[in-house]
Amino acid sequence: MQESNRIEFKRELTDSLEKEVVAFLNYRDGGVIYLGIDDKTHAAVGIEDADAVQLKIKDRIRNNISPSTMGLFDVIAEIRDQKEIVKITVASGSEKPYYLSRMGMSAKGCYIRIGSASEPMPARMIEDLFASRIRNSIGTIKSRKQTLTFEQLKIYYNETRLKLNDQFAHNLELLTEDSAYNYAAYLLSDVNGLSVKVAKYAGTDRVNLVENEEYGYCSLVKATKAVLEKLKVENTTFARITPGRREERKLLDPVALREAVINAIIHNNYSNEVPPKFELFADRLEITSAGGLPSGFDEEEFFMGYSVPQNKELMRVFHDLDMVEQLGSGVPRILAHYPRTIYQFTPNFIRLVFPFAEGFDQVTGQASDQAGDQAGDQADKLLVFCTTPRSVSEIMQHLGLGHRTYFRNTLLNPLIASGNLAFTIPDKPSSPKQRYIIVKPEVD
Repeated sequence: MQESNRIEFKRELTDSLEKEVVAFLNYRDGGVIYLGIDDKTHAAVGIEDADAVQLKIKDRIRNNISPSTMGLFDVIAEIRDQKEIVKITVASGSEKPYYLSRMGMSAKGCYIRIGSASEPMPARMIEDLFASRIRNSIGTIKSRKQTLTFEQLKIYYNETRLKLNDQFAHNLELLTEDSAYNYAAYLLSDVNGLSVKVAKYAGTDRVNLVENEEYGYCSLVKATKAVLEKLKVENTTFARITPGRREERKLLDPVALREAVINAIIHNNYSNEVPPKFELFADRLEITSAGGLPSGFDEEEFFMGYSVPQNKELMRVFHDLDMVEQLGSGVPRILAHYPRTIYQFTPNFIRLVFPFAEGFDQVTGQASDQAGDQAGDQADKLLVFCTTPRSVSEIMQHLGLGHRTYFRNTLLNPLIASGNLAFTIPDKPSSPKQRYIIVKPEVD
């Protein structure tokens, strides 16, 4: 590596750290600062007591730069040439211009990355950036409710090495400038109006909705964990028999799936109160989040992992709870398993289309012909039983089945998709009064 517009080397921690961070915050692509690497020879020289240095860095960035840098940087220790160094990843901020707090919003406080150097920002650029600063964010929007509680969030923090004290709302920037709860606080509170939906269809289109689960009206952290768990259950291990061996794999790569879910929820544009949605089809999973590419970004920069957190307050909390590892790591992790073509961009939305594993039995999950014969017998028995309208519980009890996901994937959904079985309430597939009845062939 060499120093560039996105990479800065420093032999040790110096007084100029904040200036370099400010320059990267104001730069459209962000950047990375390495401490413990000689800026002339590019050789690793190491950092003594890297843990203590990391704490100093975090404290200085949080307290010496304005506006808030919360959720916009990450500090980790790495080993290079058998020496410990410190890596500081800085995202491009959405509230430019950033500046040294003690110098104010001036040429002496604002910096921008030009080539491999951090230069004072021209006065005109400062004025233009300030005039176009994004203020319609969940950090500045006032919560519709002010009687919020955060018991769920406290429980999640108590499971980590971090604890929430009486000043947590201020520390996590869940307050507006006039000390009212902001929309980020509303999303993280115990009770809110946001619902994240996971829909499931019997076929490859949106005609036959067989399941529509809602995870929400609670802390967004709790809702996220519920969505992850639901998709984990749906991401069954499927199998196929090949000459000489049996192969198994998940329908979707678990690492890419988790990263995609977290990214969709953290970077969703909530200012219009549109939550992300997750849709399971017979051959794919679609994840749609509101908000297009960040302003000034193109697709190539997006795929390279440059990070501009849409909601830095959520990023901070999810990072604290170890639900996010490093800034900008999500997209590269996904692309390690899938091609770029799974992404679809529009001015207002980003959609990921994950195809299910090819060459495996994607509908029933049968691992052998014997399992196929068993499922066929169960399907025949189900159809005979449903000459009279039956509920899911009645059908499963009749067949002696206890696993609802297996029942839906292996029997119910395929029979609905093939037209052999029908809803008694077709306009409300998820109705608790829903029953299923055999479709009798027409006789000429």
